[in-house]
Amino acid sequence: MTASHDSMMTPRIEDLLERAGSKFTLVALGSKRARQINSYYNQVEGGLGTMIPPQVTTVSRKPLSIAFEEISTDKIVPVEPAEVRAREEAEAQAAADAAAAAADSGEEA
Repeated sequence: MTASHDSMMTPRIEDLLERAGSKFTLVALGSKRARQINSYYNQVEGGLGTMIPPQVTTVSRKPLSIAFEEISTDKIVPVEPAEVRAREEAEAQAAADAAAAAADSGEEA
């Protein structure tokens, strides 16, 4: 086992990996949020501002650093596949119920 060494990165990569669970999840969360933050700053300059602003106060102006700080403070958390599947099933069931209700009200009229 290799010894842990001091990192120049803040927050530490070890802490980020504990929160994200895997390197792939960390990369996916960080890159997606960094793109959103970058879009936010571009829209603010254009006067639009429809994206979600950074959720942490930081001295860094780099979108990826801001995204990693959000992950380290639990502002951005990974969604488990089972939660995604359950949400999709609930949405599908709600749509089916709405369609059935619309069909029933159409037959009674």
